[in-house]
Amino acid sequence: VQLQASGGGLVQAGGSLRLSCVASGIALSNYDMGWYRQAPGKQRELVAGISRAGVTSYADSVKDRFTISKDNAKKTVNLQMNSLKPEDTAVYYCNRNSAVKFMWGQGTLVTVSS
Repeated sequence: VQLQASGGGLVQAGGSLRLSCVASGIALSNYDMGWYRQAPGKQRELVAGISRAGVTSYADSVKDRFTISKDNAKKTVNLQMNSLKPEDTAVYYCNRNSAVKFMWGQGTLVTVSS
């Protein structure tokens, strides 16, 4: 299994970014997936999840700003991030939304300037 995240970059506060994660080697429809982030000096945290059935969930800190979606045929999980804040600055990763994870990919860096 390989998880390749992309789409990060530098954006001003209030801006938007769309992250994508390609999950190679698995049938995405078989797994609950999530987007995680790790800010400098902090633990990795789950920010958005999408179940096998497409039910979504969000951390309070990103609710109403971030939208997770997936395309099973393209094996991609996406994260639309709007109204970005400096505190959203982190490396973003996708993985299973489960106690059992796939090997972590490299992630994609999102930097939000004030």
